[in-house]
Amino acid sequence: MSLAGEAANKRVSWNRSLSTRGRTSIAVGTCVDYQPQGKQARRKGKPALPKGKFVQAPTFEKERAYFQEVDAFELLEESPSPKNFSTWAKGTQTNNIAIPRLSSRLEKWLISRKLNHTCGPSSTLSKILETPAMPLEPICGDDLNSSNLRTPEKSSMKTNSKLLAVHSRLSSILADKDALERDHNSKYRNLVSGSEGQRCCEDLEVAVRKLSLASTSVSFDGDQLDPFAALLAVCGQPSPSKLKDVFFKYCELGNIAKIGEGTYGEAFKASNYVCKIVPIDGDLRVNGEVQKRSEELLEEVILSRTLNCLRGCDGDVYNACTTFIETIDLKVCQGSYDSALIKAWEDWDENNGSENDHPKEFPEKQCYVVFVLEHGGKDLESFILLNFDEARSLLVQVTAALAVAEAAYEFEHRDLHWGNILLRRNDSETLQFILEGKHISVRTFGLLISIIDFTLSRINTGEEILFLDLASDPDLFNGPKGDRQSETYRKMKELTDDCWDGSFPRTNVLWLLYLVDILLLKKSFERNSKNERDLRALKKRLDKYQSAKEAIFDPFFSELLIMACE
Repeated sequence: MSLAGEAANKRVSWNRSLSTRGRTSIAVGTCVDYQPQGKQARRKGKPALPKGKFVQAPTFEKERAYFQEVDAFELLEESPSPKNFSTWAKGTQTNNIAIPRLSSRLEKWLISRKLNHTCGPSSTLSKILETPAMPLEPICGDDLNSSNLRTPEKSSMKTNSKLLAVHSRLSSILADKDALERDHNSKYRNLVSGSEGQRCCEDLEVAVRKLSLASTSVSFDGDQLDPFAALLAVCGQPSPSKLKDVFFKYCELGNIAKIGEGTYGEAFKASNYVCKIVPIDGDLRVNGEVQKRSEELLEEVILSRTLNCLRGCDGDVYNACTTFIETIDLKVCQGSYDSALIKAWEDWDENNGSENDHPKEFPEKQCYVVFVLEHGGKDLESFILLNFDEARSLLVQVTAALAVAEAAYEFEHRDLHWGNILLRRNDSETLQFILEGKHISVRTFGLLISIIDFTLSRINTGEEILFLDLASDPDLFNGPKGDRQSETYRKMKELTDDCWDGSFPRTNVLWLLYLVDILLLKKSFERNSKNERDLRALKKRLDKYQSAKEAIFDPFFSELLIMACE
C-alpha cells in the first residue's frame, strides 16, 4: 500500500478474453502437461490400379478378428509412453511425472509431524485433505470420460488412467492412515524417537508429497492454533487494543493527520511515524473488496519483522541494509474509528478527494492490524528528482537492498512500483550495506530510499516460505497493454509459470527494468543525452541478469560503490 498518491492509480478490474491455445487442461493439468501437437505428415495417396485387372472388395475379416480379440482382453492401464499409441500393458506402470510443490497446508502439517517425533497418526491429515477415505467422486466419478475431458487439441483416454492412479493412491493412503489410527496404542506409543519412527515420517512425507496437486494458501485447521490468536501472540498482546490507545503512544490525538490511502487500508501520520491501519476478518466489504484474513496479515507481520533483522550492522553480520522500511511496532486493535481519526480522514477527503469508503461504517466489533512504521518520505510518483545523480542514487540503493535481501532470505518484492518507493533528503553522503560479508558504501547524493509494502512479497525465513499466491488474483495480470506496471506483472507470471512459492530472483530484475523505464518516460529531472544513453544501456544489460545480486555490480553503479578494504 502506498503511503501517498496511490489513490490515483487504484486498480480496477479489466475485461479479459481467454484463449485456449496451448492451455493445460484444468482437470488433468496437475498430473500431465499436454503440449500442442505438431502438424501431422501428409498422407500419401493410393497407388493407381493396373488397367484391366479386377480388384475384389475387401472383407476386413482379419481386422475384425483382431479387434474382437483386443476387445475381449481386459485393459487395466495404458502404457505411459505417448510415443507408441499401439502399446498396452497390464499391471502398474511407473512414470517420471513432474509433481508440483507440496501445498503449504500439507507442508505445514508435515513440518509439525517432524517436530513431533511421536510420528503417531493424527486426525489432522483427514482435516487437511478435507476428504473421506471412500472413493473421491468429484475427482474421478462416472461422469469423467473422454467426452468431457478434453485438451485444446484432443480427447485423451490416457487422462482417465492417470487420475484413477492418483485417486487409487489417495484412497490407499487414507485407508492406511485409518488402519494406523486403530493400531495407534499398540504400535506407535514407543516410537517417540529412533530410526523406525523417523522412517515412518519419511515414508508418509513421500506419500503425501505425491498426492499434493496444487499449492494453496496457509490454512489453520482443526487442532492447530487459531490465526487470530497467533496474530495476537506475534504482536505480544493478550487481547486487542483500542485504536486511540495505539496512536496516543506516539502523539496527541488532535495532531493525527491522514497522509495516504490504499484499497485495503489507510495511512495516518503520528508525530514522526506512520500508522497503517488494515481492517481484518470483518463481513463488511472495504472499498468493494473482501477484508483480509488474520492468516494473511500474520504472514505479512512475520515478513516485516524478518526484514527488520537486516537493520543490524553490529558484530559479525553477513547481510545488512536499512533500505526496507523499519517496522517500529505492530498492534491488533478492535472497535470503531476514534473521532480524531474520523476528523483526519474527512480533512484528507476534503482536500484530496478520497476514493475509499468512509471509516465510520466500521462496526464496534471490527478488528484491525496497525503497522507503526518510520516516516520514509514521499513516494516516487509525487517526489521531484532534481538531477541525474539523484536518479542514479535511487537505482543503486534499490538494487543494493534487493541484492542483500536476496542473499539473506531469497527475498522477492514482486510489487515494486513507484508508489512503493519512498524518498527523502538528508545530509548523508554515503549509506552502508553488507552483502555476503562484503562491506559496501553507496554514494547517496543526500537522498535516502525506503522500500515499503510487502503484501505480494516472497521470503524464506529459514523456517518457512511466505508468499502470496497471485494465481488467485487473475485481474492483476489483465492491465492495459503497454502500461509498464501491468506488463511487469505479466512478465512475472511468465517467468514463474504461475507457481509463486518458488524462488525466482529475476522478478527483482524485472522491477529494476520497470524503474529505469519510469525514470526515462515518467520522471523529469536535469539530464543530458549522455545520461539517457547510459540509462538505456543499463536497461539492455539488466535484461541479461538473473538477480539483483548480479545487477549491483553492473558498470553503471561502479562510480557509486565504495568497497571496504579486505
